[in-house]
Amino acid sequence: MSRVLHRRNAWHGRMGSRGQPEESRAAILQAAAYEFAKHGIAGARTDSIAREARVNKALLYYYFKDKETLYSAVLDEAFSGLKKSVFDVLNSDLPPRDKILAYAGAYFDFIASNQIYPRLMQREMMRAKEGQSSHVDKIIKLYIQPIFLRVSEVLRQGIAEGHFRPVNPAHFVQSIVAMIVFYFSSAPMMQKIVGFNPLTAERIAERRASVLDFISAALFLSKPNASQGARS
Repeated sequence: MSRVLHRRNAWHGRMGSRGQPEESRAAILQAAAYEFAKHGIAGARTDSIAREARVNKALLYYYFKDKETLYSAVLDEAFSGLKKSVFDVLNSDLPPRDKILAYAGAYFDFIASNQIYPRLMQREMMRAKEGQSSHVDKIIKLYIQPIFLRVSEVLRQGIAEGHFRPVNPAHFVQSIVAMIVFYFSSAPMMQKIVGFNPLTAERIAERRASVLDFISAALFLSKPNASQGARS
């Protein structure tokens, strides 16, 4: 145990060096994600980010020329990670039923492993709504729209083959995302309502199973119905 702590402390002690660019950059991005999610870009402080990442402020500006550049990099890190996770499934050869559940499971697992991201994403969506975001068009083009279009293809394939009931992808894809993201973003409120911590490993596993069960009940036909698929 003491050797592990020593290695951790030694690693953090060297974090201020430019000799470890990947480790330093990753630490800055992680610290910045928490700072931006908590305070927004206007309230976030680069001093706090540098301190949390255990780098000096000059090194932070060595990697990111200003706070806006750092914020853009944090958004790219979040959305590109999500895209990669779900596209690993969406590009597979799974049949529609398995693929849509695997997609939802991959999405859920990514958010469960990065629970700060829902708050960060919500802040950016609010900035976009108020016309203050210079990043939202890029996020939509590079990340959100490709995911939406690919999931829509899976839904249409499942409908055409008689596996899914006819649904509108514009609504159903959003519903899948909402079921996942809202659970984590509303956790503090839900704890007061339900009387238990919804973010324990056991409760998260229960929620995951519940999301997949809900999708199955809402989307799957009991038996393949090619004639219904053809009519749709």
